[in-house]
Amino acid sequence: MSDPSPRPVLTPAARRFLPWVVALAFFMQTLDTTILNTALPGMARDLGENPLRMQSAVVAYMLTVALLIPASGWLADRFGTRTLFLWAIGLFSAGSLACALSSSLNMLVAARVLQGVGGALLVPVGRLTVLRAFPREEFLPVMTFIAIPGLVGPLIGPALGGLLVEYVSWHWIFLINLPVGVAGVLASLRFMPQLKSQRAAPFDWGGYVLFSLGLMLLSVALQGFGEQVVGSAVAMVLLVAGAACMMAYWLHAARAPEPLFSMTLFTIPTYRIGIIGNVFARLGSGATPFLMPMFLQLGLGFSPSAAGLSMVPTVMGAMLTKTVAIKLIKRLGYRRVLVANTLALGAMIASFALVDRHTTHLWLALHLGLFGMINSMQFTAMNTLTLGDLDAATASSGNSLLSVVMQLSMSLGVATSSTLLLLFSGVGNVHSGLGSSVDLVPAFHATYLAIGSMAALASFIFYQLRHHEGASDAQDTMGQE
Repeated sequence: MSDPSPRPVLTPAARRFLPWVVALAFFMQTLDTTILNTALPGMARDLGENPLRMQSAVVAYMLTVALLIPASGWLADRFGTRTLFLWAIGLFSAGSLACALSSSLNMLVAARVLQGVGGALLVPVGRLTVLRAFPREEFLPVMTFIAIPGLVGPLIGPALGGLLVEYVSWHWIFLINLPVGVAGVLASLRFMPQLKSQRAAPFDWGGYVLFSLGLMLLSVALQGFGEQVVGSAVAMVLLVAGAACMMAYWLHAARAPEPLFSMTLFTIPTYRIGIIGNVFARLGSGATPFLMPMFLQLGLGFSPSAAGLSMVPTVMGAMLTKTVAIKLIKRLGYRRVLVANTLALGAMIASFALVDRHTTHLWLALHLGLFGMINSMQFTAMNTLTLGDLDAATASSGNSLLSVVMQLSMSLGVATSSTLLLLFSGVGNVHSGLGSSVDLVPAFHATYLAIGSMAALASFIFYQLRHHEGASDAQDTMGQE
Protein backbone atom coordinates (compact mmCIF):
# COMPACT_ATOMS: atom_id res chain seq x y z
CA MET A 1 0.00 0.00 0.00
CA SER A 2 1.22 3.53 -0.70
CA ASP A 3 1.85 6.00 2.06
CA PRO A 4 0.22 9.24 0.96
CA SER A 5 1.49 12.65 1.93
CA PRO A 6 -0.31 14.60 4.65
CA ARG A 7 -3.59 16.11 3.52
CA PRO A 8 -2.78 19.37 1.68
CA VAL A 9 -4.15 22.71 2.75
CA LEU A 10 -6.19 23.95 -0.17
CA THR A 11 -6.73 27.62 -0.89
CA PRO A 12 -10.36 28.78 -0.85
CA ALA A 13 -10.26 29.01 -4.65
CA ALA A 14 -8.88 25.47 -4.98
CA ARG A 15 -11.51 24.09 -2.58
CA ARG A 16 -14.18 25.70 -4.68
CA PHE A 17 -12.95 24.88 -8.17
CA LEU A 18 -11.09 21.56 -7.80
CA PRO A 19 -14.39 19.60 -7.91
CA TRP A 20 -15.30 21.48 -11.09
CA VAL A 21 -11.98 20.49 -12.70
CA VAL A 22 -12.49 16.82 -11.87
CA ALA A 23 -16.15 17.03 -12.95
CA LEU A 24 -15.03 18.46 -16.30
CA ALA A 25 -12.68 15.51 -16.79
CA PHE A 26 -15.47 13.10 -15.87
CA PHE A 27 -17.73 14.78 -18.40
CA MET A 28 -15.12 14.53 -21.16
CA GLN A 29 -14.62 10.83 -20.51
CA THR A 30 -18.29 9.85 -20.29
CA LEU A 31 -19.29 12.00 -23.26
CA ASP A 32 -16.65 10.37 -25.43
CA THR A 33 -17.82 6.85 -24.59
CA THR A 34 -21.34 7.60 -25.88
CA ILE A 35 -20.98 10.20 -28.62
CA LEU A 36 -19.13 7.91 -31.04
CA ASN A 37 -21.68 5.11 -31.43
CA THR A 38 -24.25 7.18 -33.31
CA ALA A 39 -21.61 8.49 -35.72
CA LEU A 40 -20.15 5.09 -36.71
CA PRO A 41 -22.23 4.49 -39.89
CA GLY A 42 -21.44 7.98 -41.20
CA MET A 43 -17.77 7.58 -40.36
CA ALA A 44 -17.70 4.22 -42.14
CA ARG A 45 -19.07 5.77 -45.34
CA ASP A 46 -16.47 8.53 -45.24
CA LEU A 47 -13.60 6.11 -44.55
CA GLY A 48 -14.78 3.59 -47.16
CA GLU A 49 -15.34 0.85 -44.58
CA ASN A 50 -18.05 -1.66 -43.85
CA PRO A 51 -20.01 -0.10 -40.95
CA LEU A 52 -20.27 -3.55 -39.35
CA ARG A 53 -16.49 -3.52 -38.91
CA MET A 54 -16.26 -0.18 -37.11
CA GLN A 55 -16.40 -1.77 -33.65
CA SER A 56 -12.60 -1.78 -33.49
CA ALA A 57 -12.71 2.00 -32.94
CA VAL A 58 -14.89 1.42 -29.87
CA VAL A 59 -13.04 -1.64 -28.56
CA ALA A 60 -9.61 -0.01 -28.92
CA TYR A 61 -10.59 2.78 -26.55
CA MET A 62 -12.30 0.55 -23.97
CA LEU A 63 -9.48 -1.98 -23.95
CA THR A 64 -6.83 0.73 -23.54
CA VAL A 65 -8.74 2.17 -20.58
CA ALA A 66 -9.04 -1.29 -19.03
CA LEU A 67 -5.30 -1.94 -19.41
CA LEU A 68 -4.17 1.34 -17.84
CA ILE A 69 -6.57 1.65 -14.90
CA PRO A 70 -4.46 -0.67 -12.64
CA ALA A 71 -1.39 1.53 -13.12
CA SER A 72 -3.13 4.88 -12.56
CA GLY A 73 -2.72 4.97 -8.78
CA TRP A 74 0.95 3.99 -8.87
CA LEU A 75 1.68 6.56 -11.59
CA ALA A 76 -0.04 9.28 -9.55
CA ASP A 77 2.03 8.34 -6.49
CA ARG A 78 5.20 8.33 -8.57
CA PHE A 79 4.79 11.50 -10.65
CA GLY A 80 2.20 13.53 -8.74
CA THR A 81 -1.50 14.07 -9.31
CA ARG A 82 -1.23 17.42 -11.10
CA THR A 83 1.49 16.20 -13.48
CA LEU A 84 -0.39 13.03 -14.36
CA PHE A 85 -3.72 14.84 -14.68
CA LEU A 86 -2.19 17.34 -17.11
CA TRP A 87 -0.68 14.52 -19.13
CA ALA A 88 -4.05 12.77 -19.16
CA ILE A 89 -5.85 15.83 -20.52
CA GLY A 90 -3.06 16.46 -23.03
CA LEU A 91 -3.04 12.88 -24.33
CA PHE A 92 -6.83 12.75 -24.49
CA SER A 93 -6.93 16.02 -26.45
CA ALA A 94 -4.07 14.95 -28.76
CA GLY A 95 -5.84 11.65 -29.37
CA SER A 96 -9.06 13.51 -30.16
CA LEU A 97 -7.26 15.67 -32.72
CA ALA A 98 -5.64 12.58 -34.25
CA CYS A 99 -9.08 10.93 -34.50
CA ALA A 100 -10.46 13.94 -36.36
CA LEU A 101 -7.53 13.86 -38.79
CA SER A 102 -7.77 10.12 -39.46
CA SER A 103 -8.26 9.10 -43.08
CA SER A 104 -8.53 5.32 -42.54
CA LEU A 105 -9.89 2.91 -39.96
CA ASN A 106 -6.39 1.85 -38.94
CA MET A 107 -5.40 5.45 -38.27
CA LEU A 108 -8.61 5.97 -36.30
CA VAL A 109 -7.95 2.89 -34.15
CA ALA A 110 -4.40 4.07 -33.39
CA ALA A 111 -5.72 7.51 -32.47
CA ARG A 112 -8.37 5.95 -30.23
CA VAL A 113 -5.64 4.07 -28.37
CA LEU A 114 -3.84 7.38 -27.72
CA GLN A 115 -7.13 8.92 -26.62
CA GLY A 116 -7.75 5.92 -24.35
CA VAL A 117 -4.42 6.42 -22.59
CA GLY A 118 -5.58 9.86 -21.50
CA GLY A 119 -9.12 8.71 -20.77
CA ALA A 120 -7.88 5.89 -18.54
CA LEU A 121 -6.11 8.35 -16.25
CA LEU A 122 -8.60 11.22 -16.15
CA VAL A 123 -11.25 9.88 -13.79
CA PRO A 124 -9.11 7.65 -11.47
CA VAL A 125 -6.52 10.39 -10.88
CA GLY A 126 -9.20 13.02 -10.38
CA ARG A 127 -11.05 10.80 -7.89
CA LEU A 128 -7.79 10.04 -6.05
CA THR A 129 -7.00 13.76 -5.80
CA VAL A 130 -10.39 14.51 -4.27
CA LEU A 131 -10.00 11.60 -1.85
CA ARG A 132 -6.69 12.94 -0.58
CA ALA A 133 -7.49 16.65 -0.70
CA PHE A 134 -10.84 16.69 1.12
CA PRO A 135 -11.62 15.36 4.61
CA ARG A 136 -13.69 12.19 4.87
CA GLU A 137 -16.88 14.02 5.87
CA GLU A 138 -16.74 16.09 2.66
CA PHE A 139 -15.78 13.29 0.28
CA LEU A 140 -19.26 11.93 -0.47
CA PRO A 141 -20.88 15.33 -1.20
CA VAL A 142 -17.96 16.28 -3.45
CA MET A 143 -18.06 12.96 -5.32
CA THR A 144 -21.82 13.27 -5.71
CA PHE A 145 -21.30 16.67 -7.34
CA ILE A 146 -18.57 15.25 -9.60
CA ALA A 147 -20.79 12.34 -10.65
CA ILE A 148 -23.49 14.62 -12.09
CA PRO A 149 -21.60 15.31 -15.35
CA GLY A 150 -21.16 11.56 -15.64
CA LEU A 151 -24.93 11.36 -16.01
CA VAL A 152 -25.14 14.36 -18.37
CA GLY A 153 -22.52 12.95 -20.77
CA PRO A 154 -24.50 9.82 -21.73
CA LEU A 155 -27.69 11.90 -21.86
CA ILE A 156 -26.47 14.28 -24.57
CA GLY A 157 -23.76 12.12 -26.18
CA PRO A 158 -25.81 10.03 -28.66
CA ALA A 159 -28.01 12.96 -29.70
CA LEU A 160 -25.04 15.32 -30.05
CA GLY A 161 -23.12 12.74 -32.07
CA GLY A 162 -26.05 12.25 -34.41
CA LEU A 163 -26.62 15.97 -34.91
CA LEU A 164 -22.93 16.65 -35.59
CA VAL A 165 -22.50 13.84 -38.11
CA GLU A 166 -25.71 14.78 -39.96
CA TYR A 167 -25.45 18.55 -40.06
CA VAL A 168 -21.72 19.28 -39.74
CA SER A 169 -19.19 16.45 -39.92
CA TRP A 170 -18.23 13.42 -37.83
CA HIS A 171 -14.84 15.06 -37.25
CA TRP A 172 -16.49 17.45 -34.80
CA ILE A 173 -17.37 14.70 -32.34
CA PHE A 174 -13.65 14.71 -31.60
CA LEU A 175 -12.80 18.36 -32.24
CA ILE A 176 -15.23 19.55 -29.55
CA ASN A 177 -12.88 17.98 -27.00
CA LEU A 178 -10.10 20.44 -27.83
CA PRO A 179 -11.49 23.65 -26.25
CA VAL A 180 -12.65 21.60 -23.27
CA GLY A 181 -9.13 20.18 -22.98
CA VAL A 182 -7.54 23.63 -23.12
CA ALA A 183 -9.86 24.84 -20.36
CA GLY A 184 -9.02 21.74 -18.33
CA VAL A 185 -5.27 22.32 -18.63
CA LEU A 186 -5.54 25.97 -17.57
CA ALA A 187 -7.80 25.10 -14.63
CA SER A 188 -5.57 22.21 -13.54
CA LEU A 189 -2.45 24.39 -13.52
CA ARG A 190 -4.19 26.73 -11.09
CA PHE A 191 -6.37 24.51 -8.90
CA MET A 192 -5.05 20.91 -9.04
CA PRO A 193 -2.71 20.11 -6.11
CA GLN A 194 0.49 18.18 -6.74
CA LEU A 195 0.13 15.19 -4.44
CA LYS A 196 2.69 12.40 -4.26
CA SER A 197 3.22 9.44 -1.99
CA GLN A 198 6.03 9.75 0.51
CA ARG A 199 6.78 6.06 0.02
CA ALA A 200 5.32 4.62 -3.18
CA ALA A 201 4.53 0.93 -2.98
CA PRO A 202 6.32 -1.36 -5.46
CA PHE A 203 4.30 -2.01 -8.58
CA ASP A 204 3.68 -5.56 -9.75
CA TRP A 205 5.12 -5.12 -13.22
CA GLY A 206 5.35 -8.86 -13.87
CA GLY A 207 1.68 -9.37 -13.06
CA TYR A 208 0.73 -6.26 -14.99
CA VAL A 209 2.47 -7.49 -18.16
CA LEU A 210 0.86 -10.94 -17.93
CA PHE A 211 -2.60 -9.53 -17.21
CA SER A 212 -2.43 -6.88 -19.95
CA LEU A 213 -1.02 -9.25 -22.54
CA GLY A 214 -3.73 -11.77 -21.77
CA LEU A 215 -6.47 -9.16 -22.22
CA MET A 216 -5.06 -7.92 -25.52
CA LEU A 217 -4.60 -11.39 -27.00
CA LEU A 218 -8.10 -12.51 -26.03
CA SER A 219 -9.65 -9.35 -27.48
CA VAL A 220 -7.72 -9.57 -30.77
CA ALA A 221 -8.60 -13.26 -31.08
CA LEU A 222 -12.30 -12.59 -30.57
CA GLN A 223 -12.31 -9.84 -33.18
CA GLY A 224 -10.28 -12.00 -35.53
CA PHE A 225 -12.89 -14.75 -35.53
CA GLY A 226 -15.65 -12.34 -36.53
CA GLU A 227 -13.89 -10.00 -38.96
CA GLN A 228 -11.81 -12.73 -40.58
CA VAL A 229 -8.93 -10.26 -40.77
CA VAL A 230 -6.69 -13.09 -39.62
CA GLY A 231 -7.10 -16.77 -40.33
CA SER A 232 -9.11 -18.92 -37.94
CA ALA A 233 -5.95 -20.84 -37.04
CA VAL A 234 -4.14 -17.62 -36.04
CA ALA A 235 -7.16 -16.46 -34.04
CA MET A 236 -7.24 -19.79 -32.22
CA VAL A 237 -3.53 -19.50 -31.37
CA LEU A 238 -4.11 -15.98 -30.03
CA LEU A 239 -7.06 -17.23 -27.98
CA VAL A 240 -5.01 -20.02 -26.40
CA ALA A 241 -2.07 -17.66 -25.80
CA GLY A 242 -4.33 -15.13 -24.10
CA ALA A 243 -5.84 -17.81 -21.85
CA ALA A 244 -2.32 -19.03 -21.00
CA CYS A 245 -1.26 -15.51 -19.99
CA MET A 246 -4.30 -15.12 -17.74
CA MET A 247 -3.61 -18.48 -16.08
CA ALA A 248 0.03 -17.48 -15.66
CA TYR A 249 -1.10 -14.27 -13.99
CA TRP A 250 -3.33 -16.24 -11.62
CA LEU A 251 -0.38 -18.43 -10.59
CA HIS A 252 1.85 -15.37 -10.27
CA ALA A 253 -0.64 -13.50 -8.07
CA ALA A 254 -0.91 -16.47 -5.71
CA ARG A 255 2.81 -16.14 -4.87
CA ALA A 256 3.62 -12.45 -5.32
CA PRO A 257 3.95 -10.49 -2.04
CA GLU A 258 2.00 -7.51 -3.46
CA PRO A 259 0.14 -8.68 -6.59
CA LEU A 260 -1.59 -6.36 -9.00
CA PHE A 261 -4.93 -7.55 -7.60
CA SER A 262 -5.00 -9.13 -4.17
CA MET A 263 -6.02 -12.80 -4.14
CA THR A 264 -7.74 -12.06 -0.83
CA LEU A 265 -10.53 -10.44 -2.84
CA PHE A 266 -11.71 -13.80 -4.13
CA THR A 267 -12.13 -15.19 -0.63
CA ILE A 268 -15.03 -12.73 -0.19
CA PRO A 269 -18.15 -14.49 -1.55
CA THR A 270 -20.05 -11.36 -2.57
CA TYR A 271 -17.03 -9.94 -4.38
CA ARG A 272 -16.31 -13.20 -6.18
CA ILE A 273 -19.91 -13.61 -7.35
CA GLY A 274 -20.23 -9.92 -8.19
CA ILE A 275 -17.11 -9.84 -10.38
CA ILE A 276 -17.99 -13.00 -12.32
CA GLY A 277 -21.60 -11.89 -12.71
CA ASN A 278 -20.43 -8.49 -13.98
CA VAL A 279 -18.48 -10.10 -16.80
CA PHE A 280 -21.42 -12.06 -18.21
CA ALA A 281 -24.23 -9.58 -17.52
CA ARG A 282 -22.31 -6.73 -19.16
CA LEU A 283 -21.81 -8.72 -22.36
CA GLY A 284 -25.37 -7.74 -23.15
CA SER A 285 -25.64 -4.36 -21.47
CA GLY A 286 -22.30 -3.25 -22.92
CA ALA A 287 -23.26 -4.32 -26.42
CA THR A 288 -26.62 -2.54 -26.57
CA PRO A 289 -25.36 1.10 -26.68
CA PHE A 290 -23.17 0.04 -29.62
CA LEU A 291 -25.80 -2.03 -31.42
CA MET A 292 -28.86 0.19 -31.08
CA PRO A 293 -27.68 3.31 -33.00
CA MET A 294 -26.36 1.00 -35.74
CA PHE A 295 -29.65 -0.92 -35.82
CA LEU A 296 -31.73 2.25 -36.04
CA GLN A 297 -29.65 3.64 -38.93
CA LEU A 298 -28.54 0.58 -40.91
CA GLY A 299 -31.59 -1.56 -40.18
CA LEU A 300 -34.53 0.80 -39.79
CA GLY A 301 -33.29 3.71 -41.91
CA PHE A 302 -33.21 6.39 -39.18
CA SER A 303 -31.15 9.53 -39.78
CA PRO A 304 -28.14 9.97 -37.43
CA SER A 305 -29.89 12.74 -35.49
CA ALA A 306 -33.10 10.71 -35.12
CA ALA A 307 -31.11 7.68 -33.97
CA GLY A 308 -29.25 9.76 -31.40
CA LEU A 309 -32.38 11.38 -30.03
CA SER A 310 -34.04 7.96 -29.82
CA MET A 311 -31.42 6.93 -27.25
CA VAL A 312 -32.40 9.67 -24.78
CA PRO A 313 -35.18 7.60 -23.09
CA THR A 314 -32.58 4.97 -22.17
CA VAL A 315 -30.62 7.48 -20.09
CA MET A 316 -33.77 9.03 -18.64
CA GLY A 317 -34.92 5.61 -17.51
CA ALA A 318 -31.54 4.95 -15.95
CA MET A 319 -31.59 8.23 -14.02
CA LEU A 320 -35.11 7.54 -12.77
CA THR A 321 -34.13 4.12 -11.43
CA LYS A 322 -31.20 5.57 -9.46
CA THR A 323 -33.69 7.03 -6.98
CA VAL A 324 -35.31 3.71 -6.07
CA ALA A 325 -32.64 1.06 -6.71
CA ILE A 326 -31.02 1.03 -3.27
CA LYS A 327 -34.38 1.04 -1.47
CA LEU A 328 -35.52 -1.96 -3.52
CA ILE A 329 -32.28 -3.84 -2.86
CA LYS A 330 -32.54 -3.22 0.88
CA ARG A 331 -36.11 -4.46 0.91
CA LEU A 332 -35.78 -7.58 -1.25
CA GLY A 333 -32.10 -8.48 -0.91
CA TYR A 334 -29.43 -8.89 -3.55
CA ARG A 335 -30.26 -12.47 -4.48
CA ARG A 336 -33.87 -11.81 -5.41
CA VAL A 337 -33.15 -8.51 -7.15
CA LEU A 338 -30.20 -9.75 -9.19
CA VAL A 339 -31.68 -13.07 -10.26
CA ALA A 340 -34.97 -11.50 -11.34
CA ASN A 341 -33.42 -8.37 -12.85
CA THR A 342 -30.77 -10.32 -14.77
CA LEU A 343 -33.47 -12.48 -16.36
CA ALA A 344 -35.47 -9.33 -17.13
CA LEU A 345 -32.37 -7.68 -18.64
CA GLY A 346 -31.73 -10.65 -20.93
CA ALA A 347 -35.39 -10.76 -21.97
CA MET A 348 -35.42 -7.01 -22.61
CA ILE A 349 -32.33 -7.19 -24.84
CA ALA A 350 -33.77 -10.16 -26.73
CA SER A 351 -37.09 -8.31 -27.14
CA PHE A 352 -35.42 -5.76 -29.41
CA ALA A 353 -35.78 -8.51 -32.02
CA LEU A 354 -39.46 -7.50 -32.09
CA VAL A 355 -38.62 -3.95 -33.21
CA ASP A 356 -39.02 -3.49 -36.96
CA ARG A 357 -39.84 -0.80 -39.51
CA HIS A 358 -43.48 -0.77 -38.39
CA THR A 359 -42.66 0.03 -34.75
CA THR A 360 -43.88 3.49 -33.77
CA HIS A 361 -41.56 6.08 -32.26
CA LEU A 362 -43.63 6.15 -29.06
CA TRP A 363 -43.40 2.40 -28.58
CA LEU A 364 -39.66 2.49 -29.30
CA ALA A 365 -39.18 5.24 -26.72
CA LEU A 366 -41.10 3.25 -24.08
CA HIS A 367 -39.11 0.13 -24.98
CA LEU A 368 -35.77 1.91 -24.64
CA GLY A 369 -36.85 3.69 -21.45
CA LEU A 370 -37.78 0.39 -19.81
CA PHE A 371 -34.46 -1.09 -20.91
CA GLY A 372 -32.65 1.87 -19.33
CA MET A 373 -34.44 1.31 -16.03
CA ILE A 374 -33.65 -2.41 -15.90
CA ASN A 375 -30.07 -1.84 -17.04
CA SER A 376 -29.48 0.82 -14.38
CA MET A 377 -30.90 -1.44 -11.68
CA GLN A 378 -28.50 -4.15 -12.82
CA PHE A 379 -25.48 -1.85 -12.64
CA THR A 380 -26.36 -0.49 -9.22
CA ALA A 381 -27.05 -3.91 -7.73
CA MET A 382 -23.91 -5.50 -9.19
CA ASN A 383 -21.62 -2.65 -8.12
CA THR A 384 -22.89 -2.36 -4.57
CA LEU A 385 -22.84 -6.14 -4.14
CA THR A 386 -19.26 -6.36 -5.38
CA LEU A 387 -17.84 -3.53 -3.27
CA GLY A 388 -20.09 -3.73 -0.22
CA ASP A 389 -18.08 -6.24 1.86
CA LEU A 390 -14.59 -4.84 1.15
CA ASP A 391 -12.61 -3.45 4.06
CA ALA A 392 -9.91 -0.78 4.14
CA ALA A 393 -7.20 -3.28 3.17
CA THR A 394 -9.01 -4.54 0.07
CA ALA A 395 -11.06 -1.53 -1.05
CA SER A 396 -8.47 0.03 -3.38
CA SER A 397 -7.50 -3.20 -5.13
CA GLY A 398 -11.11 -4.37 -5.31
CA ASN A 399 -12.38 -1.12 -6.80
CA SER A 400 -9.54 -1.10 -9.34
CA LEU A 401 -10.32 -4.65 -10.46
CA LEU A 402 -14.04 -3.86 -10.72
CA SER A 403 -13.24 -0.84 -12.92
CA VAL A 404 -11.09 -3.05 -15.16
CA VAL A 405 -13.80 -5.71 -15.39
CA MET A 406 -16.43 -3.10 -16.24
CA GLN A 407 -14.39 -1.77 -19.16
CA LEU A 408 -13.23 -5.20 -20.28
CA SER A 409 -16.68 -6.80 -20.25
CA MET A 410 -18.20 -3.89 -22.17
CA SER A 411 -15.36 -4.21 -24.68
CA LEU A 412 -16.04 -7.94 -24.99
CA GLY A 413 -19.74 -7.19 -25.36
CA VAL A 414 -19.07 -4.87 -28.31
CA ALA A 415 -16.64 -7.34 -29.90
CA THR A 416 -18.99 -10.31 -29.38
CA SER A 417 -22.07 -8.54 -30.72
CA SER A 418 -20.12 -7.29 -33.74
CA THR A 419 -18.83 -10.80 -34.42
CA LEU A 420 -22.35 -12.22 -34.23
CA LEU A 421 -23.72 -9.45 -36.43
CA LEU A 422 -21.12 -10.14 -39.10
CA LEU A 423 -21.81 -13.87 -38.98
CA PHE A 424 -25.59 -13.50 -39.11
CA SER A 425 -25.41 -10.94 -41.91
CA GLY A 426 -23.13 -13.11 -44.04
CA VAL A 427 -20.88 -10.16 -44.93
CA GLY A 428 -17.94 -11.00 -42.69
CA ASN A 429 -15.53 -10.86 -45.64
CA VAL A 430 -16.76 -7.50 -46.89
CA HIS A 431 -14.27 -4.70 -46.19
CA SER A 432 -16.06 -1.93 -48.03
CA GLY A 433 -19.33 -0.16 -47.44
CA LEU A 434 -22.56 -2.11 -47.52
CA GLY A 435 -24.89 -1.75 -50.42
CA SER A 436 -28.29 -0.24 -49.74
CA SER A 437 -29.95 -3.45 -50.95
CA VAL A 438 -28.63 -5.49 -48.02
CA ASP A 439 -31.40 -6.06 -45.45
CA LEU A 440 -29.67 -6.18 -42.06
CA VAL A 441 -32.79 -6.31 -39.90
CA PRO A 442 -32.80 -10.14 -39.59
CA ALA A 443 -29.10 -10.10 -38.64
CA PHE A 444 -29.70 -7.49 -35.94
CA HIS A 445 -32.70 -9.46 -34.63
CA ALA A 446 -30.66 -12.66 -34.40
CA THR A 447 -27.83 -10.78 -32.66
CA TYR A 448 -30.19 -9.33 -30.06
CA LEU A 449 -31.61 -12.78 -29.35
CA ALA A 450 -28.12 -14.25 -28.90
CA ILE A 451 -26.81 -11.39 -26.74
CA GLY A 452 -29.94 -11.37 -24.60
CA SER A 453 -29.67 -15.11 -24.00
CA MET A 454 -26.03 -14.77 -22.94
CA ALA A 455 -26.83 -11.92 -20.56
CA ALA A 456 -29.67 -13.89 -18.95
CA LEU A 457 -27.28 -16.76 -18.16
CA ALA A 458 -25.63 -14.54 -15.53
CA SER A 459 -28.72 -15.17 -13.36
CA PHE A 460 -27.29 -18.63 -12.58
CA ILE A 461 -24.22 -16.91 -11.14
CA PHE A 462 -26.23 -14.56 -8.92
CA TYR A 463 -28.41 -17.49 -7.82
CA GLN A 464 -25.34 -18.70 -5.88
CA LEU A 465 -25.82 -15.83 -3.42
CA ARG A 466 -27.32 -16.65 -0.07
CA HIS A 467 -30.45 -14.77 0.91
CA HIS A 468 -28.70 -12.67 3.57
CA GLU A 469 -25.48 -11.85 1.69
CA GLY A 470 -24.88 -8.20 0.98
CA ALA A 471 -28.43 -7.14 1.84
CA SER A 472 -27.84 -5.32 5.12
CA ASP A 473 -25.78 -2.27 4.21
CA ALA A 474 -26.35 -1.48 0.56
CA GLN A 475 -25.07 1.96 -0.40
CA ASP A 476 -25.16 3.66 -3.73
CA THR A 477 -21.89 3.93 -5.64
CA MET A 478 -22.06 7.32 -7.27
CA GLY A 479 -19.76 7.64 -10.21
CA GLN A 480 -19.40 3.92 -10.90
CA GLU A 481 -21.71 4.13 -13.88
